[in-house]
Amino acid sequence: MKAAMQSFGRADTLAAMPVAPAGGEGDSGGASPIPSNVLGVAVFIAAETMLFGGLLSAFMILRAENAQWPPVGQPRLPLPITTVNSFVLFASGWMVISAIRAIRKGDRKALTARLLLTLILGATFLLVQGAEWIRLIKFGLSVSSSLYGGLFYTLVGMHAVHVMGAVAALCVVLRLARRDRYSRNEYSGVIACALYWCFVVLLWGIIYATVYLD
Repeated sequence: MKAAMQSFGRADTLAAMPVAPAGGEGDSGGASPIPSNVLGVAVFIAAETMLFGGLLSAFMILRAENAQWPPVGQPRLPLPITTVNSFVLFASGWMVISAIRAIRKGDRKALTARLLLTLILGATFLLVQGAEWIRLIKFGLSVSSSLYGGLFYTLVGMHAVHVMGAVAALCVVLRLARRDRYSRNEYSGVIACALYWCFVVLLWGIIYATVYLD
């Protein structure tokens, strides 16, 4: 997580990295190189994909070894509220993509508004998820209750930590957007943040299908 935050760099770096306008060309007539902060986030995502791949594989093996699911003595997961909460996170992914479209058109006001809405949706997802964890713990599902509980909280908890990191990065980008540090020619910080945000959104779709759906 620390590596991901370092990829965004200092505020000045985020705003100063140039990105060619959509459909445009640089002075050399070719495409612009990938900005270092975007490349850094992409490398981090590749590493984290392997981490979550291992956790998901362990969870699927555990599930395959148990004829009854959830395991005996463990509560069922709150599917209805988690489904609604999942759509909240998916909506945030669409919103952050629309923020990129806004800045490509030079619309700084729309960029700021859409980044703020993305932030609100992401924070809402975390708050609802935290409330559901408290309920599950009261019903007996804890990290120490069973291997199932340990894997569940490790997998879903690790994802929550990444969402928190995405929220923190978005706060930095939003602050810069409010200071008009981005333009249609300079918005690589927005792209880096959106790339990471879309990663946690897509990752949650896989976790939701694997962990919550029968």
